[in-house]
Amino acid sequence: MIRVKKVENQEELDQAFAIREKVFIEEQLCDRVEEFDEFDAESTHFIAYYQGEPAGTSRYRTTKKGVKLERFAVYDEYRGKGVGKHLVQVVLADVQSNVAKPGTLIYLHAQLTAMPLYTKYGFVKVGEKFVEAAIEHYEMQKTL
Repeated sequence: MIRVKKVENQEELDQAFAIREKVFIEEQLCDRVEEFDEFDAESTHFIAYYQGEPAGTSRYRTTKKGVKLERFAVYDEYRGKGVGKHLVQVVLADVQSNVAKPGTLIYLHAQLTAMPLYTKYGFVKVGEKFVEAAIEHYEMQKTL
């Protein structure tokens, strides 16, 4: 069973940060300073549980451009089990009901391997491929 919820306390935030630490810093060798940034304090964070265990995380924040979805990460042992899909669904539902109004741009910087997932939710590739945190990405967008 997969459960995704908005982070509501320090314990849940610590779990989310532990997932990002493992996935982005240890596995993908991202720079800690880039990963844990000044936007963490202003972002809305989510934690996903798989059979009660922390399994994935993400966040979103409002920018001048629109609403940016970020930091989707799932522990290796839970990949391919629907955790990422549930995270995207819950985050989008939260953005739609609490932040965005019709016409709002929702966007993200997608690693190439994650693009098929975001495409399923109506995101389209925009612009040229770019490197962020030493990983190739495309910007993907959708409008509410």
